Amino acid sequence: MKQTVIQPWSVRMAQQFMNMQGEDGYHPELIKRWAYVPGMMLKAIQWLGEWTGDPVYAAYAKKHMDLFVREDGSVRTYRVEEYNLDQINQGKLLFTLWKQTGDDRYAKAADLLITQVKSQPRTSEGGFWHKKIYPFQMWLDGLYMATPFVAEYAAVFQAPELFDEAARQLLLVEKKTRDQASGLLYHGWDESGEQMWCDAATGKSRHFWSRAMGWYAMAVVDALEHFPADHPQRGTIVGIFERMCHALERVQDANGLWHQVLNMSGRPGNYPEASGSCMFVYALAKGLRLGYLSGRFRAAALAGYEGIVSQLIEEDEDGLHLTGICHGAGLGGTPYRDGSYEYYVGEAVVRDAMMGVAPFLLASMEIEKLKAEWNAS
Repeated sequence: MKQTVIQPWSVRMAQQFMNMQGEDGYHPELIKRWAYVPGMMLKAIQWLGEWTGDPVYAAYAKKHMDLFVREDGSVRTYRVEEYNLDQINQGKLLFTLWKQTGDDRYAKAADLLITQVKSQPRTSEGGFWHKKIYPFQMWLDGLYMATPFVAEYAAVFQAPELFDEAARQLLLVEKKTRDQASGLLYHGWDESGEQMWCDAATGKSRHFWSRAMGWYAMAVVDALEHFPADHPQRGTIVGIFERMCHALERVQDANGLWHQVLNMSGRPGNYPEASGSCMFVYALAKGLRLGYLSGRFRAAALAGYEGIVSQLIEEDEDGLHLTGICHGAGLGGTPYRDGSYEYYVGEAVVRDAMMGVAPFLLASMEIEKLKAEWNAS
């Protein structure tokens, strides 16, 4: 009797996503514009190709990237002058594409993005503004968008001063957003103290948003992967990462998940949120695999992933569904984005959005890699 091979969660979810394509053979959500969420999704698929050895994933990522990267290295829909850190994220695929193909347009596109990084508006201590339109503001989100790209650029193109830049950004935002009592990081910091969402005295926003800390946790493990072992600030970054993971462990629910507002799991309206939970599992598992974290976090990583699969994944005749995804949240821009508790829990909760599916792929791959290493040892 032929046995049915059960594919890992990463492969099942990726194949389902890739099957959702138009008549032109492209995914409709990946062709609209160069942006951070499509970038995260495509990077997860590119990495899945490396993990599984199946060339279909690399081809899929390249096909969609080639809709944007032109022969001269310019990027469709992208403008340096926007000075928006979100627009750096999709550039993370360029390094692998350049190595795989030798096509210099990918290197030129990476050079274009690093031009933005080098001239990004900054706080008085050199911290990147999240966007030009958000003056003097550092958001945790931006650290994921930019610092792993900067660190990998430094490694690939032998630009060691950019390791210093990535380290400065990671350390500065942690210093400015960390709550000393809980160890958790606030979503953002406004140096001017003028924004309605911040404390005028400290500049810190008022709540610990799950996905914001997820962005930062992923930024650390992804950037560190490229740092030389003897970089003078590498050990400090590893240390603050472990300290932060202790804080996350303390607010992890008994079911393994993390709530939308991290330290208020019992408050009305709060809910276990998928994207942040997946990001934390990814960061914990990768931190364990690469030796950045002590083994005590193994239980938290496994419990988190089990919670995601058992409570947030649903399956029906249409396939797999990831539920409990916060559609989006930010600070400022419009009056209702005031950083209040009511704002964070009042944003739409959706399923199957790339904002959650991409972190689920990342978490699944890291758990699979970790288990493979444990089984081999």
